[in-house]
Amino acid sequence: MADQDAQSPVGIDPPALPVLRWAEPPEGPALVLLDQTRLPAEEAELVCSDVPALVRAIRTLAVRGAPLLGIAGAYGVALAAARGEDVASAAEVLERARPTAVNLGYGVRRAERAYREAVGKGADPERAAAVALAEARALHREDAEASGHMARHGLALLDELLPGGEGHRLLTHCNTGALVSGGEGTAFAVVLAAHRGRRLRQLWVDETRPLLQGARLTAYEAARNGMPYSLLTDNAAGSLFAAGEVDAVLIGADRIAADGAVANKVGSYPLAVLAKYHHVPFIVVAPTTTVDLDTGDGASIIVEQRPGAEVTELTSPRAGVAGEDAVGLPVAPVGTAAYNPAFDVTPPELITAIVTEEGAVSPVTGVGLAELCARSSQVTIS
Repeated sequence: MADQDAQSPVGIDPPALPVLRWAEPPEGPALVLLDQTRLPAEEAELVCSDVPALVRAIRTLAVRGAPLLGIAGAYGVALAAARGEDVASAAEVLERARPTAVNLGYGVRRAERAYREAVGKGADPERAAAVALAEARALHREDAEASGHMARHGLALLDELLPGGEGHRLLTHCNTGALVSGGEGTAFAVVLAAHRGRRLRQLWVDETRPLLQGARLTAYEAARNGMPYSLLTDNAAGSLFAAGEVDAVLIGADRIAADGAVANKVGSYPLAVLAKYHHVPFIVVAPTTTVDLDTGDGASIIVEQRPGAEVTELTSPRAGVAGEDAVGLPVAPVGTAAYNPAFDVTPPELITAIVTEEGAVSPVTGVGLAELCARSSQVTIS
């Protein structure tokens, strides 16, 4: 089989960034990633020729973002199958790589289930591996399609909530664009739709400490798309709200509980509190694959704790992000303990709407979320 760019499934226009692709060089199949730890200084690819390499890429954030993690997990199962490895063990290791992002487990289980069903029907290892790969590509294609639908639904909601004016002034946190998706992203895809429709007045980009996904990645994508944008430190957001410079907040999600509580990059919850106080819409944009109906409420979401060195040191993007090979500049005394949750949880009463490819839920309730998910083939109601 010839090399195929997995970032461009059949029937989907390729996004600007080659974020993830399946390759089959002579030495064997591999998953090739755009190494996000090296952005924006360098656009470099990382070749993962086996599952342990992919797990390291996931843990060091070389590949990140809930939807893309689901896609990567599915391709990881296909990679294990194609290389003749123990698929069940590989799936288990992949699913544990990051505990909060529900899409990772979803993608892994979906590809593994396709593989097991093929084996159960008598497929030989090569054929079963091909089935797993086809399932990964199908998930990739569906996520790209979902991205487009979310952009349209999200822009329609913004226009409804913010009629008139000289364009929308939007604030976003972390990175939610093509770097996290099979398409153009989640929340960033909505911003991009507003920009293309000449309805974006200003994009405010939270730098997103401690790993600066906003500064390194969202600003990178905004610049590539010619958007009017400005970067701010996370602790400057309050003064921006107070000055009346924010019309709406748009964020993504790594897991949405059954009651509508949302786990997203740490710093999202304070923005929701600020938005509520200042009567500014706070909108979450995520595919239905991010909804976890088996997690009852926000308190039940497992929040990943990251290494303290990410807080006590400044790490050059060229050296990786607090990974095994990272070399950081100390900014705190040696031995300083650090509190470093990767995510926080925003309760549904602080969220104006959750936008998915199936439409928007507003007000955010468990019943409304379940009804929306029931319309999606991506979510199984248990």
